[in-house]
Amino acid sequence: QVQLVESGGGLVQPGGSLRLACLASGFTFDTSPMTWGRQAPGEGLEWVSTIDRGGTSTNYRDSVKDRFLISRDNARNTLYLQMNDLKPEDTAVYYCVLGTVVSGPHRGQGTQVTVAS
Repeated sequence: QVQLVESGGGLVQPGGSLRLACLASGFTFDTSPMTWGRQAPGEGLEWVSTIDRGGTSTNYRDSVKDRFLISRDNARNTLYLQMNDLKPEDTAVYYCVLGTVVSGPHRGQGTQVTVAS
């Protein structure tokens, strides 16, 4: 069955960086686009970024453009999200999602990112 396991979250000061990873199994990773989503306290799940199956085409929500970088290593079945210049409003649980729809049925358990001084 599909398994997605995120890691790399934590507490970071504003302006800091984190790199999230998502290890995928149970499906053919290199045939699937992948998405990062996030959910802040009291808010709904929102789309952050999507990458195509080959890693050559990416999209970002406006608020993270030029700060976040999505990438993938198909040989390692791993999806990444490099987050730079983090802001308090980036505080959320971050999820790795199979496909392009953030509310899709296959997502990981999430990793907490907290940005605070």
